[in-house]
Amino acid sequence: MKRIFLLPFIAVGLSVEAQSLGNSPYAAFGIGEVKYDNSVETSSMGGINTAYIWDFNNSFNFKNPAANTNLELTSFRVQMTNENQSLKSDFNGLSANKHSNYLSNISIAFPISKKLKFGLGYQPYSSKRYDIITSKILADSTVKANHFYGDGTLNTIQAAFGYQVNKEFAVGVRSNFYFGKLSDVEELAYSNAELINGFETSNRIKSFNFTLGSTYQKKFKNEKKLTLGATYTFGTTGNVKTQFINSTYYYYLDQKLNVTEIENKTSEDKNLIPTEASLGIGYGHDAKWFASAQIDYKKGSTTMFLGQPFTYQDSYRISAGGWYLPNYNDFRSYFNRVVYRYGAFYEKGNLSVNGTNINQYGITAGVTLPFEKSNAVRMSGIDLGLEFGRRGTLENNLIQQNFFNVKVGINFADKWFQKEFTNKPNNTLIHKFYS
Repeated sequence: MKRIFLLPFIAVGLSVEAQSLGNSPYAAFGIGEVKYDNSVETSSMGGINTAYIWDFNNSFNFKNPAANTNLELTSFRVQMTNENQSLKSDFNGLSANKHSNYLSNISIAFPISKKLKFGLGYQPYSSKRYDIITSKILADSTVKANHFYGDGTLNTIQAAFGYQVNKEFAVGVRSNFYFGKLSDVEELAYSNAELINGFETSNRIKSFNFTLGSTYQKKFKNEKKLTLGATYTFGTTGNVKTQFINSTYYYYLDQKLNVTEIENKTSEDKNLIPTEASLGIGYGHDAKWFASAQIDYKKGSTTMFLGQPFTYQDSYRISAGGWYLPNYNDFRSYFNRVVYRYGAFYEKGNLSVNGTNINQYGITAGVTLPFEKSNAVRMSGIDLGLEFGRRGTLENNLIQQNFFNVKVGINFADKWFQKEFTNKPNNTLIHKFYS
């Protein structure tokens, strides 16, 4: 497998289409580039979400289904992501710029009762698309060429329930259904040979797992609050069918002819999406500001890649961030009603190439812009988020990837499909604003 792990070839012939989700060169490995968090709201705060309970009534937290105490409206969200990558390598001084745009999140959430909240959402989990060609002149003047290409997207549909046990403690559960197809091909050709040798791995995924969450929030008399959160995601169950084909053939135009299979084997596995855990702590002032820090852990896993096992290492991520709201009740100044978000993160990645860890870090910022007639009772608006960061390294002829991502989301929130609750609303902020 050293032939695929010598990553200088990525800088030689990388070709990623404009609409591809897997824009990173490191998406060529395993199940592709995993999207950490496609929510504009929380990714703008460095990715903090485990101990994040939004003060108002219009937002659902899918990462921790227990953190939805204040949801009282039906929330419908649509979000888009624009990714911009600047790639650089010391291998022959090569560089490239890549861009992609895609639908990153769509969800609907609503309260079933004062204590029980529900959310349903879709987002891509991982993706890859690459096309790489390298060539080498051997001692006998024969030209050896390698062609690596792959594509596919792994999607997830999430259904989450959160339940408020008492005034301070809540629990939640989220089911995650993964589906999609990922394929990788390596073709080996020599100038003095008529046939090409092809190695193809195809993964068809229909799998699911569960996430458990909990939160504890203590409110103090001075309107300050302390929030603790934890989540645990079990490893996948279900069907991951992998097919590996080793064959020879030649091309006429774009069609394979004279295909002869040397090896064709199929295997099934359940170890695709790894076990994950997260702990978070936050502190803030009601409807004014909030700051949080968290650590995420992801256990390593193994999948088949070009006919051989591909192993992800254990990884962790440290995030910190929060938000600030000058005065949501100030209708004379629009910018006093804007929510300002900030954050930063560092991730020790689960990918290692030639003994070098592929880590990343970045800073984030964003705003939530309420619609002009939006108020605390029915708060809808536009979320904007920015991410600046770096992934990878120039060591060992690898790729250093600088990224600048822009995320845009629209949240429509109202009392759609709901009955009015007869008991007193839990969100006392609304009553404070309009009493």
